[in-house]
Amino acid sequence: MDPLSLIVLLLMGTMAGAINAAVGSGSLLTLPVLLALGIPPGEAVRTNTIGILFSTFGSTYGYRREIAQEKGNLGPLIAVTAVSATLGALLLLVSPVETLDVLVPLLIVFALAMVIFQKRITAAIRAGRDRRTARRAPVAPAPADGAIPAAESAARSPYRSRGLIGAMGAASVYGGYFTAAQGILYLGVLGAFTGRSMGSVNSIKNLLSLVVNLAAATVYLIAHFVLGVEIVWIATAAIAVGALAGGYFGAHLAKRMPEWLLRGIIVAVALFALVRQLL
Repeated sequence: MDPLSLIVLLLMGTMAGAINAAVGSGSLLTLPVLLALGIPPGEAVRTNTIGILFSTFGSTYGYRREIAQEKGNLGPLIAVTAVSATLGALLLLVSPVETLDVLVPLLIVFALAMVIFQKRITAAIRAGRDRRTARRAPVAPAPADGAIPAAESAARSPYRSRGLIGAMGAASVYGGYFTAAQGILYLGVLGAFTGRSMGSVNSIKNLLSLVVNLAAATVYLIAHFVLGVEIVWIATAAIAVGALAGGYFGAHLAKRMPEWLLRGIIVAVALFALVRQLL
């Protein structure tokens, strides 16, 4: 791989790390570049997943205090997310090359739609949650002093709800299989099922992205060393270096960038990859 390609991957990895920390969908910057360089789809997804994993290390560390406040409520959610992501990664390994040639462009289109229509999708999911909540019986009032026993508080945590855990399990199969735009999907699910703002669930989104990417990367590493499955390590290293820096230091920059600019960059790069794949 020539030096110019590595520099481009390094820059895209840095931007992807920052965008992943702030919103999600950073892989729509790095994965299309890998595809445009002529790397086969399955190999490109594996290479990208391992490299972009480092962005979630940086962003999760940056949100460590917020995550610590919820750590007692996240066990079942993390377990289901890890198992589902592992299943998604295994599905990628057994998918025939011919199938991936067709699926990857379709998945990029799906991920692009999620980026473009994120607000509408999130609003629709939240509206459905609100309708279900309205049909439930009223919750008993809290004690006069406002205190809630620890066990009861944990039981009421939205992160323990079966609906949220099931939805995140399904979303994590997609994340383990494809990676791109998973953060946007997770934000929508977490925001809808918890009723909290995107900003308040972003820390948990970053943690779950780390779990998914780590599970998928573990599957790919085992497959590489045991079965000889191909990974472009020099490209992985370039993405990883940029993603680690972007995940930790770039979140503030990404949050300050206009939303239209973030979405515009993602859409432009992904469309370029689609054209490259279809020609």
